[in-house]
Parts: sequence; C-alpha cells; structure tokens
Amino acid sequence: MRILIAYATTEGQTRKICRFAADHLSTQGHSVELLNAGDTEGLDVVRFDAVVMAGSVHAGNLQDDLIRFGAENATLLASRPTLYLQVSLSAAGDDASEWEDLRRIAGRVSDAIGFVPGRTEHVAGAFRFTQYDFFKSWAMRWIASQKGEDIDPHADREYTDWAALSATLDEWAASV
Repeated sequence: MRILIAYATTEGQTRKICRFAADHLSTQGHSVELLNAGDTEGLDVVRFDAVVMAGSVHAGNLQDDLIRFGAENATLLASRPTLYLQVSLSAAGDDASEWEDLRRIAGRVSDAIGFVPGRTEHVAGAFRFTQYDFFKSWAMRWIASQKGEDIDPHADREYTDWAALSATLDEWAASV
C-alpha cells in the first residue's frame, strides 16, 4: 500500500512521531512518503492509497499548514482511508475535561478541513524545554507543576507511548 504521512510540527515531537510511523509502516512492506504539510504544494495525493495526517495542539489550535493541506485535498482524502494523529500533552493525562477539549479540537479540525478522518487518535507529546524561550519555559513549568509533574526545565521529557502508537498503526493498516 502507498501511504502518505503529512504532518505539521512546532517543536519537533510530531515529526518524530511521524518518522516512527513511517519506519513502522515501511517495515510492514508499505511504501511510505513522509512530508511536512508546508511542503505539499503541487503534491498529487491521488497516487496514495491511504493518508496519515498529524499535527500538534498548541493553545487549542493546530498548525495552519496541516489545516490548509487537509482543506485543499478534502474531497480526495475523504475517499481514502485516513488516520489523523492529534499530538498533545493533554493526551498523556486522564483529566476528563482535557480529553473533552481534545475531542472538541479534533471536531474543529474536521470542520476546518471539510471531512472527518476515518480514524482519529490522540498521541501524547513532549515537553521540549531545550527549544523554549524564557517565557514559554516558565509557562510550561507552571503547567507541569499544576499536573504534579516533577520536571527538569533544562531537559526534554517525552510522554509518547511508542507501543500504543505501534498498535494503532498496525490496527489501522490492517483495516485498510
């Protein structure tokens, strides 16, 4: 199967997740093309059998490039098996109100791109303190403290569950 993985990332965790997905799907014999959604202009999506879209949530929104890619290709994407990976720190927790927010954000993304992906999965992201400026680092430390997280503000901390992501990819690819 020919699979396109189109992603948008702010601090790099979504790119890392998508590289993992590309490697995982490739080892199963699929042909995978991994592209930043900002680099998809002129891409002929019709040559792919299935599409994975991935973006990260920041302040309740996803990257414009991913929304634009989805909207520009909505009709074609709606006719293909699709997997939408929504990456966020909230997906690492079990707070019911945060999960409701994640579902609401995914619904807004579907509305903005003009179709509902065949499957949506929430993937836990990471604290990227090595990439934050002073103000963002302070804000992220405050968020971590509100969650009772003991973090080192000089080191990144990853929450992505790679085994769960592998299982999601396996189930999705098998269902296609």
